[in-house]
Amino acid sequence: MNKLIMVVLDGLRYDTARQSMGYLNHLVEHKRAAVYKVVSELPSLSRPLYEVLLTGTPAWLNGITANHIVRLSSQTSIFHLARQQGLRTAAAAYYWVSELIQRAPFHYAEDREQHDETKPIQHGKFYFDDSYPDSHLLLDGEVLRRRWDPHFLYIHSMGIDDAGHKYGADSKQYRGKAIEADSLLAALVPGWMEEGYHILITSDHGMNTDGQHGGTGYEEREVPLYCISPAFLAGDYSREIAQLWLAPLCCRLLGIPMSSAMMIPADWEGLQL
Repeated sequence: MNKLIMVVLDGLRYDTARQSMGYLNHLVEHKRAAVYKVVSELPSLSRPLYEVLLTGTPAWLNGITANHIVRLSSQTSIFHLARQQGLRTAAAAYYWVSELIQRAPFHYAEDREQHDETKPIQHGKFYFDDSYPDSHLLLDGEVLRRRWDPHFLYIHSMGIDDAGHKYGADSKQYRGKAIEADSLLAALVPGWMEEGYHILITSDHGMNTDGQHGGTGYEEREVPLYCISPAFLAGDYSREIAQLWLAPLCCRLLGIPMSSAMMIPADWEGLQL
C-alpha cells in the first residue's frame, strides 16, 4: 500500500532552497529526486496556504482568506479522504493545522498531543511557539511514523519562517535555518527512502527582504517542491506548477480519490503515475 510523507518547510523561498539546501539538491544532481518551482496561491499567507495545501482549493472558495480567520475548514482535506479509504494519518505541525482539520479554537493543554482514531488526523503533535526548534519538530514526526505507521504523515516546521520574519530573507540567519533544515532532513530521508515512502518536501510561501509575505512578489510566491519517489522521473524541472496541484498529487500518490473541489492537474512533466 502506498505511503506518503509530506514535509512543509514554512517560509522557504525557491531560490534559497536551491542555493542553501545541499543534501536535497545532491539528490537531484544524482538522479534520486525531482525538483520543481511551485507558484503559491494568493494571498501568500500561512493559514490560507495551509488550507490550499491540504484541500487543493483556492481562498475565494474555501473562505480561509487571512491568518486571523480561526475556524474548521469547510472543505474535504487529504486527511479526510485518507480516512474515508481506511488509511492511517498523522501530523506533526503548527497548531493552525489542528484548527483547520481537528477543532477550533486550539486548546493548548488538550490539543498539544492528540490520539483519536475517529478524527481526520488520528495521531498528532501540535506546537504553538513559532521558535519551536525544527530538530524537535522533525523528531516529533519521526516518532509518529515509528509508533503509528501512518499512510499519510504531514510534517510542518516553522524555523525558516521565524528567522525570515526576524531578520529578513537576505540574512545569514534565514539562510542558516534553511541549511539546518536540510541537514536534519539528511538524517531522516535516507531511512524513509529505504522503507519505500513517497516523499514530498515543499513550502507554503516564500519571504521578502523586509521579512514579510502576503503579496504577489516572486520572492513571496515561488517555493520549491522536491519529489523523492519512483513515481517521478528524477531531474531539475524549470516549469512552474500551481500550488493547487499538490493536494491532488498527494491523493494520486496515496492511491485515493480526490475531492470534487480539487483541480485535476494538467500533464505534469516527470510524473510517472
